[in-house]
Amino acid sequence: MQSIQKTSGIKELYPYQKDDINKIFERINSKPDGYNLCYQLPTGGGKTVVFSEIVRRYIEEQQKKVLILTHRIELCNQTSKMLEGFGVTSKVINSKVKEIPNEEDYMCFVAMVETLNNRLNEEKVEFKNLGMVIIDEAHYNSFRKLFRHFENCFILGVTATPLSSNIKMPMKDSYRELICGQPISNLIEQGFLANAVTYSFDVGLSTLKVGINGDYTVKSSEDLYSNAFMQEKLLYAYHQKAKGKKTLIFNNGINTSVQVYETFRMAGLDVRHLDNTHSKQERRDILRWFKETPDAILSSVGILTTGFDEPTIEVIILNRATKSLTLYFQMIGRGSRSLPGKKEFNVIDLGNNAARLGLWNADVDWQKIFRLPDYYLENLVSDDEIERQFKYVMPPEVRAEFANSEDISFDVKQEYDAVVNNGEKSKMVLERSIEQHAKICVENSEDVFDARILAKLLDEEIEYRIRMYSYCISNSTKNYRSWLEEDYKRKLRLRINQLID
Repeated sequence: MQSIQKTSGIKELYPYQKDDINKIFERINSKPDGYNLCYQLPTGGGKTVVFSEIVRRYIEEQQKKVLILTHRIELCNQTSKMLEGFGVTSKVINSKVKEIPNEEDYMCFVAMVETLNNRLNEEKVEFKNLGMVIIDEAHYNSFRKLFRHFENCFILGVTATPLSSNIKMPMKDSYRELICGQPISNLIEQGFLANAVTYSFDVGLSTLKVGINGDYTVKSSEDLYSNAFMQEKLLYAYHQKAKGKKTLIFNNGINTSVQVYETFRMAGLDVRHLDNTHSKQERRDILRWFKETPDAILSSVGILTTGFDEPTIEVIILNRATKSLTLYFQMIGRGSRSLPGKKEFNVIDLGNNAARLGLWNADVDWQKIFRLPDYYLENLVSDDEIERQFKYVMPPEVRAEFANSEDISFDVKQEYDAVVNNGEKSKMVLERSIEQHAKICVENSEDVFDARILAKLLDEEIEYRIRMYSYCISNSTKNYRSWLEEDYKRKLRLRINQLID
């Protein structure tokens, strides 16, 4: 089911959309000029449909002009096309439009924020009888510089996530009030959105760095997600939960996405890579292939988070970590479009995002986030807290290599408590762990060379055990953990030699 119904060429709205529009017009009719209102509706709920009807009705009732602002040219064109479906002819102001000599011929304008800012500063455009300004994706801060030009207009900001992209510029400072539409859970229940089934694969994020924008840096993400271990983990997750399904992968960096493309291609899978360096024609060709290929895999970087609608997507893979609630909802929302026979879609989380930000289909108190964004951001679960809850489970293919060993378990926390209670040094925990690892390597090998190959398969578990140990002794610095890990592997090799000799 989609958010637009068409009967005899006239677009009709769903009841929840009509209710929201009536609430917004109640504010338009009762509030003074210069009132700034924010409207929230989840991705897939039909925000563009809602504000297109608002434009049509506002022009009809108020006999005043409307300006719609977007931050991308693709959104300008999509919005203009949607408006046509409501009988509204609009003028798109893009980089090619220097002046509007026939402004009186239009009641609605759609403009890129940067382009319009330049034209206003150059005094090349003047909107006479302008009554309303609608801001799409209002959580972006680039729009604020234009507010001074429209102080006497009713401003309606529209977004799926009313949380500013800049913590220093909260949305409550720009908008007087927030109206929330239907929550995701309700839209799923009513059949307007598909339900997300989330599968989380634990990932150690201690090497990631946070940039000035409050999110993980591209460089540190590239270093982590481009390495062979993470590429293997991604491919394993795909085979477990996505194989044969149309899959969209989000990465935080072009190098990572290219590496993903190579990894999947070498595995014999039908895959493409797409980023903002591709030409318009290349992008069109890749997206056409993605639409037409049932088991297509598309590895992307950022470019498809907004303004992209492909209902046939069956799996979203978050091959990245983010602290941005907006980005998180945007990425998963790409798979939420419902179709006949499509009741749900899979989300594969390789960035601990669900643990940090919550499940996509869980209810969110947007009013509280709108009023108290600092409180929300300061109380996000830290990566350290998330990783303390990890429980390592040996992958089946690795477990098969240790088939001769009945028991491969080792509880670091339990062992640490026992060591402390016995008055022993804490490092005895690692000594016992090394002994257990050496034992299962030897039990499943014919010689020292086989045993050392098996020891390499334990790298992920070793990293996990070292992390758990560092939490126990309250010393989890990156350098100390790296040193412990190298020392552990060296001692494991020596112990294997001793047991076999």
